Amino acid sequence: MKQIIVLATRNKGKTREIRELLKGFPIDIKNLDDFGPIPEVIEDGETFDDNAYKKASFTAKILGYPAMADDSGLCVEALDGAPGVYSARYAGKNATDADNVNKMLDELQGKENRNAAFKCVISIAVPTGAALTYEGECKGVITKEAFGDNGFGYDPLFFYPELNKTFAQLTIQEKGRVSHRGKALKEIADEIDKIIEWIDIIMPKFQPAEYKEDKS
Repeated sequence: MKQIIVLATRNKGKTREIRELLKGFPIDIKNLDDFGPIPEVIEDGETFDDNAYKKASFTAKILGYPAMADDSGLCVEALDGAPGVYSARYAGKNATDADNVNKMLDELQGKENRNAAFKCVISIAVPTGAALTYEGECKGVITKEAFGDNGFGYDPLFFYPELNKTFAQLTIQEKGRVSHRGKALKEIADEIDKIIEWIDIIMPKFQPAEYKEDKS
C-alpha cells in the first residue's frame, strides 16, 4: 500500500515536477486540489524554512495526512537578495508569473551584476507537528528577456550556464537534475525508505474503541 503524502500547494507546475521526480517510489502524491476547501496558510515567515514548515504542518494537521511543502524563491545579488521569500508575490499579492517576470526585468535595467540563485527548502510534516527538512540551491544568471515556454515562475529569466539554457528551455527531467527543488527532492528520494519508516513510526495510531457486550 502506498503512503499518501499531500503537497501543500495547488500549483499544477510544481505538482507535476514533484510527481515526476518522485515517481517509482511507494508514495501517492496528492495536492490540495484533491481535497475540499481548506483555510489558506499565511506565508509570513522570514525565511524559506519558516514558510515551508508552516505550510506543511498546517496542512498535515488539517487533513490528517503527512504533508510536504516547499518554499522557494529567487535571490538576486543586485537586489540585495530580493525577491527571496516574496518571490511569488513580488509584483503584488495576486501577481501572475508574467507580472513578476516583468517587474524583475524592470528592476534590473542597467545593472551589470545579474548573478542569482534559486533556493528551496522542503518540509515534510505529520499532524503532531514533527517534521523533516531538506534544502537545495542552484546558481545562475538573470537574462535581459524571457526565453522558453516550459516551467513556471521566473524560469524564463533564469539562465543556467552549464546547460546554456534558461530553466524554461529545459525538459522536466533536465531541470530536475540541476534545479534547487530537484536537488532537495534528490535528497528526499535518496532517503525515501527512511522517510516512510519515520512517518509510519511517528504518525498517530488510531485504535478502535473497545466494545463490551451488555449482559444485563
